[in-house]
Formats: sequence, C-alpha cells, structure tokens
Amino acid sequence: MLRQLRPALELVNAVIDEIGSRPPALLRSPVISAIIPCLDEETAIGQVVTAVLAQNVGEVVVVDGGSRDRTTELAEAAGARVIIEPRRGYGRAIQAGIAKVRDDADILVFLDGDGSDPAEFIPDLVSPIAAGQAMFVLGSRVRGSREPGSLAPQQLLAAHVGGLLLRLVYGASFTDLSPFRAIRRDELGHLGMKEETYGWNLEMLMRVAAARLPALEIAVGQRRRIGGVSKVSGDLVASVKAAWSILATFIRLALELRRQ
Repeated sequence: MLRQLRPALELVNAVIDEIGSRPPALLRSPVISAIIPCLDEETAIGQVVTAVLAQNVGEVVVVDGGSRDRTTELAEAAGARVIIEPRRGYGRAIQAGIAKVRDDADILVFLDGDGSDPAEFIPDLVSPIAAGQAMFVLGSRVRGSREPGSLAPQQLLAAHVGGLLLRLVYGASFTDLSPFRAIRRDELGHLGMKEETYGWNLEMLMRVAAARLPALEIAVGQRRRIGGVSKVSGDLVASVKAAWSILATFIRLALELRRQ
C-alpha cells in the first residue's frame, strides 16, 4: 500500500505552487445557503439557526438524522427549512442538504449544529469567494480564539495529522479538518464528492487540493458546544470509528485521485 501511495506523493508535491489562480468574481450579490447536519441538538439548534440567518444568509437547511428530541421543531421555529435524512452518515446528511438548497444558491456554507462554530465568521468565509479571491475557504478551529475544552485531544490530533498528510500529498497548507467552511456551489458540483461518513470533510479538502482550486484558510477558533455530548469526541467507540473513516477516506482517495 505504501509503495502505491509514494508515487502520488511525488506527483502532487510538484504542483503545490499552482494552487491559487484567481477565479472570476460573482457578478451579483451572492445567494448564500447554509447546511447544518443535526442529531439531537435541541439545546443549541435554535440559537445556531438564528445566528446564521443574522449573517445575511439566504436560507438555512437543517438536515436531521432522526432526532429524538425537539431539534426539528426548534430549528423550524428559528427559521430553518428542515429535511429528514433517516440513513445514518455525516456525509450522507450533507449530501442530502446540498440536494435541497435553493436553485439560485451561489455559495454553500457548512457548519455544525451544536453552537461550536462561530457564525459571525460567515461573512469572512464567503467574502473572498464573492470577490473572486478563492473558490473555497476553510475556517480553522485550531487557529484563532479557542475556548478551553472546545476541542477534545483526539480532535486536535486529527487536525494535525490530517493537515500533515494534506501538506505531504498535495502541498496544501490546511491546518484543520473543520466542518466550518464555504465553497462556490458550481465548483462543489464538479468535485465529485462521494463520501457518506465522517470522511466527507477530509474528502472535500483532498479534492479541492487535487483540483488546485484557489483556496484560503481563515482563523475562526472554536467555542464549547452549547449543550449535549459530541457524537464523535464524546464517545470512545465513535471516536475510533470516525478516525477509521477518515483514514480509510484518505488512503482510498489518494489512490483514486492518483489514477485520474
């Protein structure tokens, strides 16, 4: 396996400096759609939706994975459009949300529904895309102001390991695998996203880097979740499963993108 990956490392390292050619600016004020995957987030979701809509976002699509609490009710009350995706899988929920955004949406924003992603940074995520400075902007949790306990040690480790692999394979300088990000909708459609698990966030970074899309990263920090327990960092078994999904995604995609 390592012998197969090594040629890929050599190839993508040779083109790292080409990442960053300027895309065209959007010709009108962009329509922004935010997608929030959720499961049992009744404590936070109302505040999150309200905060996102306050950032000049055109719509919020909450994708509920079968909450047993009042998540869907409170999300709708705050102004979100709720869709139900009964099949489990983080990437599957995101893809379901993408399929339901407005037809005229120009920029898609992704964030979690637990209140940990600072919504006030949404204008900073979308502005470079609207201005033609980037097609993809990542909000890094490990840079900027981070509340104590907002990121578990395994999340910090995953961010550092993921960033190292992305730098080695693609020369991309991402420091995090954060879910808080924005991308031009038309470019996202060209990436060919397939992942249905927690590897979805990594897959997007790998495909953005492999396609040499102009990309930026901004520091957004991280807050402690408003309530409840993380589906990943708050459970050892879930953490191991998520780590395996991310590792499997990296190996599979590194080989797949090498062949393209």
